[in-house]
Amino acid sequence: MRISDWPMASRPRERLLSSGPRSLSDADLLAVFLRTGIAGKSAVDMGRELIARFGSLRNLFNAPLQDLSGVAGMGPAKYAILQAALELGRRMHEEDLSQGDVLQSPDCVRDFLRTSLRQAEHETFAVLFLDVRNRLLGYEEMFRGTLTQASVYPREVVKAALARNAAGVILAHNHPSGDANPSTADLALTKTLQKALQLVDVKVHDHFIVAGNGAYSFSEHGDL
Repeated sequence: MRISDWPMASRPRERLLSSGPRSLSDADLLAVFLRTGIAGKSAVDMGRELIARFGSLRNLFNAPLQDLSGVAGMGPAKYAILQAALELGRRMHEEDLSQGDVLQSPDCVRDFLRTSLRQAEHETFAVLFLDVRNRLLGYEEMFRGTLTQASVYPREVVKAALARNAAGVILAHNHPSGDANPSTADLALTKTLQKALQLVDVKVHDHFIVAGNGAYSFSEHGDL
């Protein structure tokens, strides 16, 4: 049965409008984005199938187009809709960070970095540049590949901080392996960047390692 044949009170979009998005299940919310199903399956059925197939919403949104296209009824158009929703969430977090002291919103910083870095297939090194009031001036993914002191250039990080007139930075990179714990190279790199930025009066407030659902904070673990 098509969703349009359901009672009004059971349709995901109408329930969202009457009772709010929190009243909907994960599959219902996906159905709002997917809009239509296929022969024999409603958009809600497809939402349930997608979640079951990929194991979680996170895995679903992180799935490449090729994997998503393996599900009947899914293709580039619906993949684009899901990716657009994900990017809107990331930009909302970025907007929030630019409005106030990011150091007072560690969970928002974590959510932003997880959304920004968790999809990267290779290690990616990024920097959040902050003003004197710890508001976000900008976010930049600066280096890609295996992160060592040789592949992350402190001079370039310093130049970028000076170009933005930053008073502080939060460093971040991902571990595609899924292990958020810092390596010896991660610790050494952080110290090197700290010293380089200190020379131009730019403070390193934290360094996050994003891996899977986790984000390791150097500051919280006393590594800075």
